[in-house]
Amino acid sequence: MEIKRRSFQGVLNILSFNRHFYVFGFIALMLIIGSKFVFNCSHGLYWGIIFAFIFGLIMPLIVSAYVYDFSGFYKFDWLKKMNIEDAENKFNLNINAGFDETSFIIKNILPHSNLQVYDFYDAEYHTEPAIIRARKVSQFYPSTQQITSNSIPLSDNSVDNIFLISAVHEIRKQEERIQFLSECRRVCKPNGNVIMVEHLRDFSNFLAFTIGFTHFFSKYDWNNAFKEAGFVAINETKFTPFLSIFNCS
Repeated sequence: MEIKRRSFQGVLNILSFNRHFYVFGFIALMLIIGSKFVFNCSHGLYWGIIFAFIFGLIMPLIVSAYVYDFSGFYKFDWLKKMNIEDAENKFNLNINAGFDETSFIIKNILPHSNLQVYDFYDAEYHTEPAIIRARKVSQFYPSTQQITSNSIPLSDNSVDNIFLISAVHEIRKQEERIQFLSECRRVCKPNGNVIMVEHLRDFSNFLAFTIGFTHFFSKYDWNNAFKEAGFVAINETKFTPFLSIFNCS
């Protein structure tokens, strides 16, 4: 099965999954506009605050449209360029946090390799409204298995490649992320790879998502987590200024 993406699906996902943020933001904006008739504030301050609110509401949508709808990210040419061997004796994992848009794409790119999909979503801990809404519309790959973030039910040195596409930042505690990445390292073959895609807590994503960039983690945090988990080679490449692709072995 191939997922056919709708026009502007990326930005529509942002609007749908984070609609509470936009509802509260719109209400706050209306209150600020209305305050002009109640409080006597300077003209510059008033319009500055309004501009800041509009920027914070609109810019994430513009950047999301650019990254997920117009950049070609979901064509996965960036993965094809890695020249990953595709053969019947290859075993790959795709691990998500309750929202899966990529498993069918990966299978289409690597049709001969075996693909197992794991989902570490935990309703007790992953309580953000965006995750809950995303999970309701997620495509579920056949034989997807539920796991916990601290245990991958496979033997040591059994996996060729692990794909972590915009998922691991949902593990909010650094210690738990290290434990999860340690499990990834344990099940990877000596020449295996972990390929992770994430936004970073950096200046580009601050401009894009303003305070929302705190939902991501810095390159420093990721490098430390990978090193603590036992990875030796950690290579980062940029896909647009807003997404980082880590290839770790």
